[in-house]
Amino acid sequence: MVKDELGLRERKKLRTKNALVDAALKLFFGKGFEATTVEEIAAAVEISPRTFFRYFAGKEDVALAQFAEIDEFCITALAARPDTEPPVTAARATYLAMFDHIAALDGGPARYCATHRLIGQTPTLFARWLQTSAQVEHRLAEVIAARQGVSAETDLRCRLLIRVVCASARLGMETACLRGYDTIDELRALVIEALDLGIAGLPAAWSSATERW
Repeated sequence: MVKDELGLRERKKLRTKNALVDAALKLFFGKGFEATTVEEIAAAVEISPRTFFRYFAGKEDVALAQFAEIDEFCITALAARPDTEPPVTAARATYLAMFDHIAALDGGPARYCATHRLIGQTPTLFARWLQTSAQVEHRLAEVIAARQGVSAETDLRCRLLIRVVCASARLGMETACLRGYDTIDELRALVIEALDLGIAGLPAAWSSATERW
């Protein structure tokens, strides 16, 4: 959430949560993910481990916290797209909205980029991220199915669309990491380039006079 949308109590909780994420990322890069303890993360923010666990279930959760928040944002944003939009258009617009959302977060771009780099160099987190991504893709496909009035289990277009979109976006992110990027705008540009290449043939292939695909 953007800071202006929150009340005083929620802002305080968000500051503590962000502080934990930032402290964890700093420790993970400095000591390594496996060598860092929850106690060290909590101490860096001057809270107890017990308080830490009010915010996160463990190290993996704090490391992937922003990605988890962004996943929820994308699911909500896709469901909120206008009913008149074809699914391909709605999915692309959701990715554009995601980057706008990251840019609007207090410290969002730097935190997002750091998390992305950490995942790339930490096999444990990479495996967890892939598992979570699969679950998110399933939920996004369900949103597409609901928009179109079909079943994601029987209409393969729902899951195929989301897999193409997500795979294309991941390729853009991987390319950005290999080339090295300094700003969220640079990452966004490569993701959109890959996304547009990936979905280029979908609208024509899925259009008919009676179906809005």
